[in-house]
Amino acid sequence: MELNLLVPIIIAAALVVFVVVSAVRIVPQARRYNVERFGRYRTTLEPGLNFIIPLADRINTKLDVREQVYSSQPKPVITEDNLVVNIDTVLYYQITDPRAAAYEVANYLQAIDQLTVTTLRNVIGSMDLERTLTSREEINTRLRIVLDEATGKWGIRVNRVEIKAIDPPLTIKEAMEKQMRAERDKRAAILHAEGERQAKILTAEGTRQQEILVAQGDQQAAILRADGEARAVDLVFQAVHRNNADPKVLAYKYLETLPHLARGGNTFWVIPGEVTQAIRTITQAFGDHSRMGAHGTDKGGTDSPQSEIEDEDGSRELTSGGVPSFDAVTAAERVAELAEAAVNDAKAEAAAAEGIEKPLNQEARR
Repeated sequence: MELNLLVPIIIAAALVVFVVVSAVRIVPQARRYNVERFGRYRTTLEPGLNFIIPLADRINTKLDVREQVYSSQPKPVITEDNLVVNIDTVLYYQITDPRAAAYEVANYLQAIDQLTVTTLRNVIGSMDLERTLTSREEINTRLRIVLDEATGKWGIRVNRVEIKAIDPPLTIKEAMEKQMRAERDKRAAILHAEGERQAKILTAEGTRQQEILVAQGDQQAAILRADGEARAVDLVFQAVHRNNADPKVLAYKYLETLPHLARGGNTFWVIPGEVTQAIRTITQAFGDHSRMGAHGTDKGGTDSPQSEIEDEDGSRELTSGGVPSFDAVTAAERVAELAEAAVNDAKAEAAAAEGIEKPLNQEARR
C-alpha cells in the first residue's frame, strides 16, 4: 500500500521539477531571447531571471546584441575604366532590435553581404582605378550610409564599414610598380639636382663673401698704408721746412734714394737729367766748404772732374768713358758710385783743409 502511494508522489514531484525547470529561463548579459507562444512572437527576454509558461512558450532565437565584426570574401568589381579589381570589406554591426533581426529578414548576415557587394559595384563603377585606390574614405562613408539605411528596418545598425584590400590585376600591379619606381627615381634625381644647386649656390655665396672680405681687407690695408705714407711724408716735409734745409741737402737725399728705385726688378730704367745736377750740387757744396776752410788752397783743386756730357739735344747723361746705355740696376749702382766718389773727394779735401787750418789757429793764439 505504501509502495502504491510512493509512485504517484514521485511522479508528481518529477512533474513539478520539470515544470519549474521549463518555466525558469536565465538570460546572460548582452543576450536577447525571443519567446514564442504557440508559434507566435510573444516577448523578448532581457538579461537575468525570466519565467515562461512551459509547453506553451518556447524560445525561438538567441541573439547577441554586442557589436560584431563580419569579414566578407573578396568580390570582383569593375571600375569605370573597365578594370576588374577584387575588394575585401570588413563590416562592424550591432543588433538593436532582436525581434526585427529575427523576423524581418531570414539571414541578416547574408543580406548585409549582398547589399555590400551591390553598393560597392555602384560606387566603384563611377570611379577609375586611380581614384578607387585613393578614395577609400569616400567609399567607406558611402557604403555605411547605404547599409545603415537598408539595415535599419532589420533591427541592425551598421557602425563602420572598412575596405580591407583592393587587389588590381597582376599586370596592373606590375605597371603600377614601374610607375612608382619611375616616380621615385624622378624624385631622387630632382632632389639630387636640387642639392647640387644649393651646394653651388652656397659655394658661390661663400666665394663671393670671401672675395668681398678680402677686397675690404685690401682696401683697409691700402688706406692704412697710404695714411701711414702720407703721415711719413708730412713729417719729413715738416722736418725739412722746420730745419730750413737748403737745396744741397735735398740733392744729397735725392742721390741716396736713386739706388732704391732700381731694386724693384724693372728691366728698363730711365736716368733723369737731374742726377747730374744733384751730383754737381753736392760736389760744389763740399767744394765751397773746402774753400771756406782753406784760404791758401789752390782754387783749381776743388773742381771736380767733369761728369756730364751735353748732347746735341741739350740733355745730360752720366758718363765714365764707356757706353752710356745700362740696365736699371747697373745705372743705379753707377750713379751711386759716382755720387759716393764725389762725396769722398769732397770730404777728403775738407779734412785736409781742416788739418792745415788747425796749426794756423794754434800759431795765431801763441
